[in-house]
Amino acid sequence: MSGNLILDKLEGVKDRFEEITRQLGEPDTITDMKRYVKLNKEYKEIEPVIEAFEAYKAVLNNIQSARDMLNTEKNDAELREMAKEELDEMISKLAPMEEKIKLLLIPSDPEDSKNAMMEIRAGTGGDEASIFAGELMRMYTKYSEDRGWKIEVNRFTEGTVGGYKEIVLKVSGTGVYGILKYESGVHRVQRVPQTETQGRVHTSAASVAVLPEAEKFDVEIKTEDVRKDTYCSSGPGGQSVNTTYSAIRLTHIPTGIVVTCQDQKSQLKNLNKAMEELRTRLYDLEYQKYLQEISSKRKTMVSSGDRSAKIRTYNYPQGRVTDHRINLTMYNLQAVLNGDIQELIDKLTMAENAERLKSSEN
Repeated sequence: MSGNLILDKLEGVKDRFEEITRQLGEPDTITDMKRYVKLNKEYKEIEPVIEAFEAYKAVLNNIQSARDMLNTEKNDAELREMAKEELDEMISKLAPMEEKIKLLLIPSDPEDSKNAMMEIRAGTGGDEASIFAGELMRMYTKYSEDRGWKIEVNRFTEGTVGGYKEIVLKVSGTGVYGILKYESGVHRVQRVPQTETQGRVHTSAASVAVLPEAEKFDVEIKTEDVRKDTYCSSGPGGQSVNTTYSAIRLTHIPTGIVVTCQDQKSQLKNLNKAMEELRTRLYDLEYQKYLQEISSKRKTMVSSGDRSAKIRTYNYPQGRVTDHRINLTMYNLQAVLNGDIQELIDKLTMAENAERLKSSEN
């Protein structure tokens, strides 16, 4: 992509940015909350492009100034040397800036900026799979804490000897879904279970599903389409357990989707959390169609949304973690299980960006 083409595209983005800025200041927009939220989101998405545009223009202007000086200044050798150094420095900045701008100009997943709903389920392997699901939950909790994200548990079912048969979390923070989406899929663990008497290595699995949290304006749920049931919560919780009907079960009649929440002692809080999850699961039905459409247009797709795909293996005997999507093997198993997964996510992001860039140029 030549410099002129980049400038042409950036000028178009700038025009749109100025139009959004104008619309956000209009009284009609402020009173229409749905429109205001949509425009404000687009504003935040375009803002980094505009910042890159201004920096790029400044470099081009400096290049032109340095060239003008070299053309006009014939006598002062010191000035000419300064201009040449400035020119060389600015030219060296152009290529990296253009690569960054190319990526910024590719339409991103519209859901990347959202919070995420994460569901971890034990798969094949019985008790060992539940224990592994608990370890994955701990890994993501540690990673989220390190990034300053907030984690809330919506519901869980404990395993018989530890861990979880199922646990559903809400993760809130900046750009959560865009980072955690790469974790969707089947995670395998290879090790000698505690219950194994002959020292044989077993393979167990847990599935992870990461959904973009639906915002209130993304999905409209009709009251008549939802059946609400209340029941006594179970598990830890003190005197209110099994005595107050604080747990909530919501059934979306048209789709048959059922969500439950009993994490809070307050029925209202459980209802709000259950509605958040129901909204997200309904929104996910449409979002999966989008992922499939995008995936069909690319030869490879790191974040394909295919939750049945085997994506990663954690091998204890070798202290190894292998991500099968990008053929990456690392020998830092304990660090990864302690939440140090940033390198994995960075490599997956790079692979995804390379594929997006390749697709945009074809």
